[in-house]
Amino acid sequence: MTVAAIDCGTNTIKLLIGDLPDVAVRESRMVRLGQGVDKTGRLSDEALARVFAAIDDYAALIAAHDVSRLRFCATSASRDADNAEVFGDGVFARLGVRPEVLSGDEEAALAFAGAIRNLAVHPEAPLLVVDIGGGSTELILGSTAPESATSMNIGSVRLHERHLHSDPPTAAEVAACVADIDAALDAAPVSPGDAATVVGIAGTVTTVAAGVLDLPVYERTAIDQQVVSVDAVHDFVDRLVAMPVAERLTLPYLHPGRADVIDAGALILSRVLRRTTVSTMVVSESDILDGIAWSIA
Repeated sequence: MTVAAIDCGTNTIKLLIGDLPDVAVRESRMVRLGQGVDKTGRLSDEALARVFAAIDDYAALIAAHDVSRLRFCATSASRDADNAEVFGDGVFARLGVRPEVLSGDEEAALAFAGAIRNLAVHPEAPLLVVDIGGGSTELILGSTAPESATSMNIGSVRLHERHLHSDPPTAAEVAACVADIDAALDAAPVSPGDAATVVGIAGTVTTVAAGVLDLPVYERTAIDQQVVSVDAVHDFVDRLVAMPVAERLTLPYLHPGRADVIDAGALILSRVLRRTTVSTMVVSESDILDGIAWSIA
């Protein structure tokens, strides 16, 4: 049975089509649906136009395959927007389904399921899955299933727009961003310090991993299942945050649509890892998109 899964987050919209475990199509587009949502509480016309254009392309791909089931999930930006019904109506007009706006708990469970399904390593439990998105960050602790989880309203787009206005950010801006992250972690019911293994997923984490590995190009297979040093992550994050956007754009593994906001996302990763006792992090290219697909397979 061929399924199609769509994950529409704050910064990216991703599509997976396949008769699992075989994957026929895996696409990702930077649409920044959550542009300005933290400040205005609304999805902008420009952001909606970008996401609808991507969905039109995805609809053509879905039509070209014999898809039996389709699940469209939306996350942080859609939870927060006052005009989310405009988004929902546009999705329905193009795909014939309405987006499921996931709760933070649902998002965390799907992210955990996707992250651990294809782990090549045999990790020591408990595992902490860290999913850094554009609008929210999920921490999920468990062994074979989530045992505790939290979704925090801190993400790369949200915190970049809130704090990091200079290019590169000033020390004061970085300090304000870090304070915001630390406050969210202080209030979170999931403690990173409880983890024996940390698994990082989603674009911020995989891009930072590509930087730690100093890849000549972003290559999914070269990143997936890599085990990277936590100290090396901290060092790379410090260098990345200090770079102006023009310099980040020269990094061969960094998608241009992520260059301006990855500073905030990288800081979130670094601050989470500061609270752990692990010396390495496992990087997985399987994430919530895979969890959504397997949920209907």
